[in-house]
Amino acid sequence: MKLTLIAVGTKMPSWVQDGYQEYAKRLPKELCPKLIELNIGARGKNRSVEQARLQEAQSIQQVIPRSAVVIALDVLGKRLKTEQLASKISDWQMQGDDVCLLIGGPDGLTSEVLSSARERWSLSDLTLPHPLVRIVVIEQLYRAWTVLQNHPYHK
Repeated sequence: MKLTLIAVGTKMPSWVQDGYQEYAKRLPKELCPKLIELNIGARGKNRSVEQARLQEAQSIQQVIPRSAVVIALDVLGKRLKTEQLASKISDWQMQGDDVCLLIGGPDGLTSEVLSSARERWSLSDLTLPHPLVRIVVIEQLYRAWTVLQNHPYHK
């Protein structure tokens, strides 16, 4: 199983990079996702937010691995419990599915990107800053993996 995390936003502060790396290094190699960072769409007085989001959508669609199960992170998506995520990871491993998680930029993902995803997940009813989302996602992947390993971290 290959796991890819596509995140809009580059040049993250060191606390984001450090937080992400802390949990990524704890995961086994077969679960540690490949992180692909994409530039945020250009914004300004001559470009609308929608134009920026469309630019981000094009970049996202160019790097989604073929045949991957695509999951978009969206505030209106389904909320999962850690045990449910653990079950999904186990199923993906058993089926040999490659998985791709999408994190949008500051204005979220376009409706086209959202509709192309097999699933939409929400991490919280709260709106989280997109740099923080990548830390939460990798920590939750690690936590779900510890559930599968009967490791006490998840408690």
